[in-house]
Amino acid sequence: MTFLWPEMLWLLLVVPVLVAAYFFLLRRKKEAALRYASLSMVKEAMGTGQRFRRHIPPLLFLVALIVMIVAIARPAAVITLPSQHQTIILAMDVSGSMRAMDVQPNRISAAQAAAKAFVAEQPSNVRIGVVSFAATAAVVQTPTQNREDIVAAIDRFQLQRGTAIGSGIIVSLATIFPEAGIDVSSLIYGRDAPRGVPLDQARKAEKPAFTPVPPGSYTSAAIILLTDGQRTTGPDSIEAARMAADRGIRVFTVGIGTTSGETIGFEGWSMRVRLDEETLKAIANMTRGEYFYAGSATDLKKVYQSLNAKLVLEKKDMEISALFSAAAAVIALVSALLSLLWFNRIL
Repeated sequence: MTFLWPEMLWLLLVVPVLVAAYFFLLRRKKEAALRYASLSMVKEAMGTGQRFRRHIPPLLFLVALIVMIVAIARPAAVITLPSQHQTIILAMDVSGSMRAMDVQPNRISAAQAAAKAFVAEQPSNVRIGVVSFAATAAVVQTPTQNREDIVAAIDRFQLQRGTAIGSGIIVSLATIFPEAGIDVSSLIYGRDAPRGVPLDQARKAEKPAFTPVPPGSYTSAAIILLTDGQRTTGPDSIEAARMAADRGIRVFTVGIGTTSGETIGFEGWSMRVRLDEETLKAIANMTRGEYFYAGSATDLKKVYQSLNAKLVLEKKDMEISALFSAAAAVIALVSALLSLLWFNRIL
């Protein structure tokens, strides 16, 4: 535990002075009582327990005073509190590769089921948005606390060609920071090439200018990226992750599928789809997030449960003066009540 105003702890020097004053008053009362001839009778009537009990209220009051002085010094400690991640963006892959059946019944169905389970576990005050991406990305549900709207958006997924992971991250960032002036069109489509220009050039189009912050430092939002990790089009995934890192947004990546992959057919063409773990791990590491592997529907559900635990609780270094003040008030109140109960007076 640390103190923001440690110099205020000098007030604790008052405590021994008060203790000395208390014993001084007791001694004066004792000397005054010696004037009465019936002193021995009074002592006998009070008993040892009664004489000891009269010191308890002043002792509690002294403890309350010490705790209050500690509160004035503004103590701070690392404690576990509900997370400040008030907005969570689910960025989900809806490319044709998600129809692969190496996760039963298939990747997209397992992903939808796990995503809905994750949504149900979130606190009611957390806003959740949904971004889908294939050859491009789109917001299918703006951040909301309405769980029914979120589930409906997840159920509406339609598989399409292409996998633009970078686009999914960029659209998620624009959703988290709607006032930041992120030029999504330039970043995703570029000017000349259909796959977009390098993001280090496209960033120049962003308005207003911003100052990068430490990765993972923005605690009011997070992105959960679920994909097989195989980018086929759109902006570079790592460059998009760097944009998230510059804004302090953590990206938790969930890899679905198997590294051996599966050959799938779609509208007259076929391809082998494999899980690209290296890219997903790089995205998570760069943004101070975490990578999770989901090789089956059961694993995927466990992944989302793990994400839920990580996003709901977190350790923070914060001031706890209010706790000490409340404790001091309770102790002082108990002291006064005992004194009234036993001696019909306050201290």
